[in-house]
Amino acid sequence: MQKNIAKTIMDADTMSPESIQARLDELQKELIRKANSKQNYDAIADELFTLREQKSQYEADTGSREKTRKRVAELQDFIGSQQSEITEFDESLVRKLIQQITIHDYRFTVELKSGITIDIRA
Repeated sequence: MQKNIAKTIMDADTMSPESIQARLDELQKELIRKANSKQNYDAIADELFTLREQKSQYEADTGSREKTRKRVAELQDFIGSQQSEITEFDESLVRKLIQQITIHDYRFTVELKSGITIDIRA
């Protein structure tokens, strides 16, 4: 379960601000080169604007991402603190961990309170 949680978090991450900034720096240099040689630089300018928007969105999402990471860390600590395997239904545990379970024809979806969704085939 902990591996699934870690994978979900890693999959949710997009380009880091450092990689976005590095690409912005490259594009700005290329833009200056093309402008000085009077070449068309519209595509570069469009990509610059797009990357700036991505960077801005990433910075806005940082707070939300940190909150999710804290909740996942709490969940992992809780799971790690359990003394033994769970062999029977524990209502207090279910209420603590699970937000919702949706049953489909050949699978079900478990949504944890941390916001992580896991699909399980039946």
